[in-house]
Amino acid sequence: MHINDILQRDSITFSFEFFPPQTDKGWDRLFDRIRDFETLAPSFVSVTYGTDGSTRRHTHELVVKLRQRTGLDAVPHLTCTGHGRATIKEILLQYAGGGVPNVLAIRGDRPEELAQAQQDAGDFTHAVELVRFIRQFNDAGLHPDPRGFGIIAAGFPEGHPETPNRLVQMDHLKAKVDAGVDCLISQMFFDNHAFYDWRDHCRLAGIRIPLLAGIMPITSIANMKRMADLAAGTRFPTPLLKSVYRCQDDPEAVKRVGIHWATEQCRDLIDQGVKGIHFYTLNQSDATREIYRNLGAKDSIALRREPMP
Repeated sequence: MHINDILQRDSITFSFEFFPPQTDKGWDRLFDRIRDFETLAPSFVSVTYGTDGSTRRHTHELVVKLRQRTGLDAVPHLTCTGHGRATIKEILLQYAGGGVPNVLAIRGDRPEELAQAQQDAGDFTHAVELVRFIRQFNDAGLHPDPRGFGIIAAGFPEGHPETPNRLVQMDHLKAKVDAGVDCLISQMFFDNHAFYDWRDHCRLAGIRIPLLAGIMPITSIANMKRMADLAAGTRFPTPLLKSVYRCQDDPEAVKRVGIHWATEQCRDLIDQGVKGIHFYTLNQSDATREIYRNLGAKDSIALRREPMP
C-alpha cells in the first residue's frame, strides 16, 4: 500500500525496522520473530540496506519474502553512497516490477573503509539528490502505481553530526522534503522534548508532511553503547542513565528500565498527537511486544482506536 494511503487510513502509524540476516540460521530466527511482529498488526515495516548498500541482495530477498509469506507492507531502504544513477535505476525497476509501493531514501554512511574511489564513482552526494532521482523515475511512469513510489526519508531531531549548524540543517531538510518526500521517520531519540522542538522547527520552516518518531528501547548496556555508535549525537537523558547504571549488574533489570522508559516515551508521544511511531527493533520482538502490553494494547489496531470518553 502506498505510504500516503497508509497515512490516510491510520490515525497513527506503528511500524518496525528489520535488517537482513547474514546466515541461514539468522533467516530462520528472524521469521520466527516476524510472526510475533505480524500479530501486532503494524502499519508497515522497513528493511535496512546496509552501509554503502552492502546488503542490497539480502534487502531485496527479505522484502520479497515478507510480501510472499506475510501480510506486512515492506518498505526497502535505499542508500545512494557509492552508487551511480544506472545502479539506482536498476534497483528501482526491480522493486517496481515486484509491485513494491514505497522506498525509504537515505544517503547512507560513508565509512572509512569504503574506498575513496568507490565514493567518487557514485553520482549522489546527498539524500536530496536520491529523492529527486526517484521522483524523476515516478514522473517517467515506470512504476505500476500512477503515483510512483511513495518516498519516505530520515530526519534528525537532535541534529545531524555532519551539519552542526541547525539552521543550515533545517534548510537541507526542507530541500529534501520539497524534492518529493511523503513523510519523515526520525532518528532514534530518548528525550521527547527534542522531538517536539524539532517538530515545531519543521512547521516553522514550512515542512507540513507527517513526522514519525523513531524509538529504540534499551535492552542491555551493550545495546545502549551500540546505539551511541549507530546514532552519533543521540543524547541519553541523565535520569535514564542513572536508572540504567543503578542496576547495571542485573541484565534483566536493565532491560525492564529500558522498556519502561520507551513505554513512557510512546505514551507521551501518543498523547501529544504524534502521527506515527517507528520502532528500531534490531530484529528482536520481545521488547516491542512488552511495550504494547504496557500500553494496554495487544496490537497496533487497538492503539489507533480513539480513547473512550
